[in-house]
Amino acid sequence: MEERTGVFAAGDNQLTLLGPEVTVGQAAPNFTVSGAGLRQMSLDDFAGKVKIIASVPSLDTGVCSDETQEFNRLAATMSDDIVVLTISMDLPFAQARWCGANEVDKVETASDFKSREFGDSYGVHVKENGLLARAVFVLDKDNVVRHVEYVPQIAQLPNFDAALAAANEAAA
Repeated sequence: MEERTGVFAAGDNQLTLLGPEVTVGQAAPNFTVSGAGLRQMSLDDFAGKVKIIASVPSLDTGVCSDETQEFNRLAATMSDDIVVLTISMDLPFAQARWCGANEVDKVETASDFKSREFGDSYGVHVKENGLLARAVFVLDKDNVVRHVEYVPQIAQLPNFDAALAAANEAAA
């Protein structure tokens, strides 16, 4: 498995990302993750939609919580042709509890806990702790990657405006 260093850190601690770097213009790797009630989900579940996929370390942390709540707020203003999916290693039951407690109802949450297939395919699996790095990917309706942001610091929010602009352009 490819290892990438120098692209993601927690404070001064550089972390190792496992998997390839996803780039704009490539076909998005398919993946299977666990949704609500352990239901298996893949890109096929969002066929014909533009997808904003946000990977986060854990919904139960401040920055991940803020990010997911902001994507939920933005999702309420987006076209029906756009779906927002947040993937973490949190169990689906914890994700459902967190969404209920935070009134997040416009973002689909999913867990990569079973196989780490998403993390390994999108290059966001953190070797040192087994969590996912913070990143945002925008895929068009044909699952071509239109935007990528690997956020360099674990405590930094992504560029919401850039992700939204890419999603709106892909939906047009």
